[in-house]
Order: sequence, then structure tokens, then C-alpha cells
Amino acid sequence: MTEPRPGLALRFQHRFLAARPLRSLPWPELEQSLRTAPDTALLADILNKTILHPLCVKYPPSAKYRRCFLTELIKKLESTAAEPLDELYGALADVLKEEESTHCYKNYLLPTGDCVSLGESTALISGGTTGLVTWEAALHLAQWALHNPSLFRDRTILELGSGIGFTGIAICKTCQPRTFIFSDCHPRVLRQLGENIRLNGFIPEPDVTWSIHTESQGQEVEGEKCQNPKVIVTELDWGSVTEEQLRGLRAEVVIAADVVYDPEIILALIGMLQKLSTSRADRKAPEVFIASTIRNPDTYQLFQAELDKVGIRWQMIPAHISCDFLYDVQPDVTILQLFI
Repeated sequence: MTEPRPGLALRFQHRFLAARPLRSLPWPELEQSLRTAPDTALLADILNKTILHPLCVKYPPSAKYRRCFLTELIKKLESTAAEPLDELYGALADVLKEEESTHCYKNYLLPTGDCVSLGESTALISGGTTGLVTWEAALHLAQWALHNPSLFRDRTILELGSGIGFTGIAICKTCQPRTFIFSDCHPRVLRQLGENIRLNGFIPEPDVTWSIHTESQGQEVEGEKCQNPKVIVTELDWGSVTEEQLRGLRAEVVIAADVVYDPEIILALIGMLQKLSTSRADRKAPEVFIASTIRNPDTYQLFQAELDKVGIRWQMIPAHISCDFLYDVQPDVTILQLFI
């Protein structure tokens, strides 16, 4: 049975605005629908929900992505007996006039109705860092957080290796944390991170860094602590940070995504987690969750072995079956809970 048109157009919309790989878009369903009813109404609907959508107009994916998308859409149209759609060819002509840029946007429509818009680099490695793009594990960690909002509600969250901010911004918009501390160590990443936070309607607090929750600063304005989380962006070097500095953050939950990919980084991460454990004074240890894409099983096993070596217990969090805003779920992403 052919999928209803509105559902098909929305599936294109969600994936296109987030610039998911073109192969993951529902092209087979579109072909089937066009064979059943070869008219341009469905294609016009898809065009309006993608290329002509206000989010795309304001925060567009890369010109290359839009060009390839429109070219494929035109191929589907020309393979049917439907009349030509002038708007489709006009949209492609407009994109062809654009110059390629090293900067683009991705817009993630969350199941809550919120949207996270991010400025990104078009290159996987840019400025000597991989931190200027959103990686798969960040999407999975955000999806898991959306299913577990009570873990974050009215609490202080520290994110390690925030990158350009997708996971943290999604949590700030949907899970009502009291304070969210974004952190990274690369200056260019921190700059883009700050821009994305502002793009999504949050104003980072002045970087008081290591005294965020001293007693004199601990008073929250009544009624604001959940609806409008305090947002902080700070530079955090895992190797040089001290226990005293970590104690000043008073993190109750610590999260990270795609930080387990290099043996040297693994050792620095575990060293920092040990500092977090010993810096808690009389407070309860923070809950720690790390999402990883397993690209190299040996590296991931090294991480688990090093955790065992220093006595940090861990358990794997079961994956959610529902996709929400992930439309091409990768099976090689896992989330570990650590007990420090």
C-alpha cells in the first residue's frame, strides 16, 4: 500500500533539513508513488517542505547538497509522464548560481516540535579539528536524552567535547536542566559553539569557569531555573584541569559523545574522570554517560580495558528502538554509563 503523501513529504523534510545522506531519503517510496499517480502535486509539496521551507531559506544546507537533491528530484519527475514542474527547475537554477562555501547549516526537527539549527563546516576535518561537524554519536545521545528528560531536569550538566553543540542545545530545549556547561578545548570549535548557542536563542553566561556554583552564586531566580537554563561555554583541557576546578563546576550529570577514538585521548579522558571522582568532596558522584561510534573495535575495547584497570565500573545502556529524528540509525553507536 502506498504511503500517504503528507507522510512521505514530511519524511523528506526532516531528512533534507538535517542534510542527512541523500541515500537515506525515501526515494523508492517516491518512485512508487509517482508510478501510481504521475502528477506534480507530490513533488511540489516536497519542494515546499525542503528547498523552499523557511528554515532552508534562512539556514541552508550546503549548495552541493541542495544541488544534488534537486537533481535527483528532477530525475524522478522526468522518469514519469507528469508535466514539467517549473518551480523545480527554477530552484535548481538558483542553486547553480551560488558559490560553494566552507560553511553550511543543518536543521534538526525534534519530536517535541523544537528545532536545533547549527552552523557547521562542510569538511570533516577543518582548521585542524574534527569538532566543526555533528557526529552520529551526538545524535544518538540527544535521542536518548529526549527519552530520559528526568535525568537532566533541574540539574547541572557538564558536557565534555561539546563540539558545535547539537546534543547540549537539544537537551537545553527539551529537558529543562538548571545549568548546562558546554566545554571543548579547541578555540575555533568554541567560537562556532558559542555562535550556535546564540543561534538557538540562548545567551551564554560570562565565563566564570571554575566558580560557577559557589555559594554566593548559587541563588537562582525563582521561576527561571527550569524554563530558561543557565548556559555556560568554557575551555576545558582534560590533561591540565585540576580537581579544584572540577569541584567548582559541581556537575551532577556528565555526558560526552564521540570522544573515544584515539588511545592518547582515552587516557586523558580517564584521567579527567578520575579527577571528577576524587573532586566530589561530600557530594554524590556525578552520573556519567558516554556515547561512542565504534569505528575501531580495538580502540573501543582499549577504553573499556582502561576503565577496568582504574576501577571505573561501566554498563551498556540499551538502545531505543524508535528513531525520532534519526532516520538512518547506525547500529554501531553505543552509550555507556560509568560509575566513578
